Amino acid sequence: MAHALKGEWSVPGTILFATEVPANEKAFSYALAQAAEFGSDLILFHAYDTLVVSASETSGIRYYDYAAAAKAEIEHLKPLAERARVAGVRTEVVVRPGLPADQILVLAHERQIDRIVMGTHSPGPIGKLLVGSVAEAVLRTATVPVMIVGPQVVEGSIHNFETRTILCAVSMLDTSMVVASFAAELALKHHARLILQHVIKPQERSQVLAGRSIDQIEGDLISLVPADLQEKIDVQAIVVPGDPTEEMLYQARAQKADLIVLGAQGASAFAAITRHGVVYKVLAQSPCPVITLSPLVLARSGATGERISPIETFLAGVF
Repeated sequence: MAHALKGEWSVPGTILFATEVPANEKAFSYALAQAAEFGSDLILFHAYDTLVVSASETSGIRYYDYAAAAKAEIEHLKPLAERARVAGVRTEVVVRPGLPADQILVLAHERQIDRIVMGTHSPGPIGKLLVGSVAEAVLRTATVPVMIVGPQVVEGSIHNFETRTILCAVSMLDTSMVVASFAAELALKHHARLILQHVIKPQERSQVLAGRSIDQIEGDLISLVPADLQEKIDVQAIVVPGDPTEEMLYQARAQKADLIVLGAQGASAFAAITRHGVVYKVLAQSPCPVITLSPLVLARSGATGERISPIETFLAGVF
């Protein structure tokens, strides 16, 4: 089963940094580091509300001053643009009025963006996690990979922005073929170690194992990676029972992961509202950045969300 993954997704030619004002410093630092590493163009983008109001001295009529609003937002982003230029990164500042999520997706389509980078926040205690409505909408509907830099990420964590270890969440669904292939391409470009992790929920243990051993399941996971990439990267599989969120976060810390790759097929609107989805919990608590592939990306790459058999998994690594 072939999957149409774009080469530009693992080596982005243009990165869109979607920012609030003031900017998320950690997210900008990661966006800048990636642009510098790959020689990417960097677009600093902000969508603003039309809250700058002027009044005519003669008529007293109040109106939105779009030009003044745009100028004010550009001034806020100039220091970031200057830092990027000093780092040798070709940079452009774009500001537009409108709803942020909508404008991010429109610009990504217009400019053929290869990766979106954005920060998020998580106020409140555990159980009341909030990823942020803009990030939620973008990661559910973007047609390119989205990197989320969450509140628990330490800026320049572990290896000063270097990506040496990638942790990728997979399962026995065909979406994992797309996710694992993308993670393998990233590992190749970064010369990084790739860890494929499958967490078996206790209630699904008998169905997932189906008479097979953990070693056999791990072999199935390795075969999710195309055979030509298996020979070029260091890849291993980990299969453990437990809670998907807890085990993913545990391995991220234990393996000193620099990046997590997730398929966002579970990022439904309902999960976003309840904050019960694995994707949102990982984003809110991950110690490293997370790259997600949206349901749209997965579907356009040929994945249907159906369960795959061991034979199909093996063949997936051939094509």
